[in-house]
Amino acid sequence: MKLPTAGTSKKGLFSQQDYLAPLPIPTGQSAVDMLNVIWCKNDVYLDVGSYNISLGVMVLWPMIVLMLSIGYATNDSDVYWYGAYTLAIPIVFFIYMLLQPAPLPIRFNRQRREVCIPLKDGKHWIVPWESVSAVASVHSTFSQVGKHSMGMLFIGFDNPDPHAKAEDKHFSIGFNCGSDEGSMAQWECMRSFMEMGPHVVKDESARFHYTKGILATYIDSLFIAAKRKGWFMTLLWEGFCGVFIFNSFLIDALERLKLYPLPEFISPDIIEWSKPLPPDQWAKRSPELEIAIAQREAELAAQAG
Repeated sequence: MKLPTAGTSKKGLFSQQDYLAPLPIPTGQSAVDMLNVIWCKNDVYLDVGSYNISLGVMVLWPMIVLMLSIGYATNDSDVYWYGAYTLAIPIVFFIYMLLQPAPLPIRFNRQRREVCIPLKDGKHWIVPWESVSAVASVHSTFSQVGKHSMGMLFIGFDNPDPHAKAEDKHFSIGFNCGSDEGSMAQWECMRSFMEMGPHVVKDESARFHYTKGILATYIDSLFIAAKRKGWFMTLLWEGFCGVFIFNSFLIDALERLKLYPLPEFISPDIIEWSKPLPPDQWAKRSPELEIAIAQREAELAAQAG
């Protein structure tokens, strides 16, 4: 299926879709790894994982705390039963996910301008970077408490094998980014890495190289955050919210359990494909992408001006 041109939007009554690629032109947002899905970044490739433990904890834990707080405040045992009934299935699914091996990441190779997509059967696809599709989708709902919007980033890949079966022709992955701007910022991580280099993308992949315990790592993160936004906001957000609302200690413990060490490609083909190339052998942008990026940068400059 041919997608609309990148940079265009399709608006519905309660939804909006922004088409970001192909071709991968600038979104106007800064590259921010909002969901911490970047597992590894170097001069050759960027690994993006779909095994997001932190998101699962940050969704389930506040709901557990809320139900326990309401039950304690009202002294009503029915609240506990309602909470158990509501959260039982999500918790079971989360535990099931933790019991499964962590899947391999999607690898973006900027020197070859290709992307490796690992499949469940041990096979993989190598697709051209400029053929990758990306859509930021926002859906809104209205209730008595007001408007609620949910933003998703969908990234799609086409099987390079023209003889593949219908069910094997496409692969896609989705990220719950919360908003349209958040989806663009998350996509911009991949786009900026491929088009400009690793220095443009800020990430938290260093957290997978553990040199200290959970408590010591948490204290270090407080000092780093305090330098950026002051101690009041740090103690409010990373301190109170991070510990009691989102349970950052549990997130750190589970990530150490499941993602240390990170899953690695063992296929000889992918290992060879991931090795650095001499600069004169690096793949170049297509003329179509060069023109599209120049036009988009001119549009963004005019908007800023």
